[in-house]
Amino acid sequence: MPSSVLSGFTSNFLGKAPVWYKQVILLFLIANPFVMYILGPVTAGWLLIAEFIFTLAMALKCYPLLPGGLLAVEALLIGLTTSEAVYNEVLTNFPVILLLMFMVAGIYFMKELLLVTFTQILVGVRSKSALSLLFCSAAALLSAFLDALTVTAVIISVAVGFFSVYHKVASGKGYQQKDHNANSDDEVIELHRGDLEDFRAFLRSLLMHGAIGTALGGVATMVGEPQNLLIAKVVGWDFVSFFLNMAPVSLPVLAAGLATCWLLEKLRWFGYGGRLPRPVRRVLEEFAENERARRTKSDQAALWVQGIAAVILVFGLAFHIAEVGLIGLLVIILITSLTGVTDEHQIGKAFQESLPFTSLLVVFFAVVAVIHEQHLFKPIIDHVLALPEGQQPGMFFIANGLLSMISDNVFVATVYISEVKQALEAGSIDYDHFQALAVAINTGTNLPSVATPNGQAAFLFLLTSAIAPLVRLSYGRMVIMALPYTVVMGGVGLFMVVNHI
Repeated sequence: MPSSVLSGFTSNFLGKAPVWYKQVILLFLIANPFVMYILGPVTAGWLLIAEFIFTLAMALKCYPLLPGGLLAVEALLIGLTTSEAVYNEVLTNFPVILLLMFMVAGIYFMKELLLVTFTQILVGVRSKSALSLLFCSAAALLSAFLDALTVTAVIISVAVGFFSVYHKVASGKGYQQKDHNANSDDEVIELHRGDLEDFRAFLRSLLMHGAIGTALGGVATMVGEPQNLLIAKVVGWDFVSFFLNMAPVSLPVLAAGLATCWLLEKLRWFGYGGRLPRPVRRVLEEFAENERARRTKSDQAALWVQGIAAVILVFGLAFHIAEVGLIGLLVIILITSLTGVTDEHQIGKAFQESLPFTSLLVVFFAVVAVIHEQHLFKPIIDHVLALPEGQQPGMFFIANGLLSMISDNVFVATVYISEVKQALEAGSIDYDHFQALAVAINTGTNLPSVATPNGQAAFLFLLTSAIAPLVRLSYGRMVIMALPYTVVMGGVGLFMVVNHI
């Protein structure tokens, strides 16, 4: 406990983050003004970018909104950018803000339908290879039209639910019992310990296949990932034209990714291939049947409403009847009105997942404003654009991919697409080549970024979720399990970008 007010301030600063991390952030904040006035704004700008990427890479120590926000505020105070420039960046990317605010919240109200879907897949398919392929395919399809974070959240909910059910049984309790700690194996009966460990391996592989699926599908459409919509708005693509422009890369990568999923399960490499023990399957089937029997007519009606809303969502996106975020708001209104969700606090829960990241995105735009004001990336972009035209898309894919592995892919895409747009406006490139570079930037930020939990928001969400400690899914294990996918998706993506766009 703090012994004085001063120590209280020290303890409160960035909360439970490690002391060394707090000291590093303080060092950044102290050093930046001196660098600004001694070495100039360009050096200070590059230092700010490095510091901000550090906060993204250390997202597990502290949510980047806090230290990144402090750095952005300081950038404004020392004159690296202006509030007007930040506002203009936010205004330009307002459709992305709408997407995160309303689309993610809209999909929140479809969770019951998604939970039923994934539960039926899990208990209905006996072949592990086929089950993994279905999980990966379903996650890819859903992420192409819905939010990848929400799809991942649903898969996590299914996994947590089923793990808790069997953990209770393995501990000699009924699965209806409420008071149980699934994080501790102290009460697990010795006879069931082997099955429990096999079940953990089984769930780990399914969770990773599902997370990879969100990346495979998320790259294909303008609503699959936040940066996709940002890129689409800058280039001027609608839903259909975005899909068609990405298809030469996204579809071969999808096929290669699904083939990798199948092979990994057959070969049982990189931690994949864990089978569902028969005693565990019997428990889960009984639980799923019990849940189905408890479903009331009102619950069934709610599922029908969610299904109809999903169809409206798909058609609304395909025919671009309104801005993407407004379609999400339509989904919220339809589902809540027709399923009896009328309490303000109940509706408010839907926005809890999206608003922290929306706030972080505004901080991204503040850093992008610094980059634009100080022209930091102009020499790099000019160097790449000086290469032969045929080499440029591949170089952009590689550069975006490597940076997205350690940083956030939304931030990387925001920086690069903005700089390339400036090159277009300056007459350095024509519109057709601009579109080719946009494809390279989008696929570069979406595909190789699966290498680490830092690159994909869905991966980071999985790592920090309740299921990760239950199934022993650590940072290192995620990196190892993602490695074959990284090689295949990155390699096929690069080949298609270089040769077919």
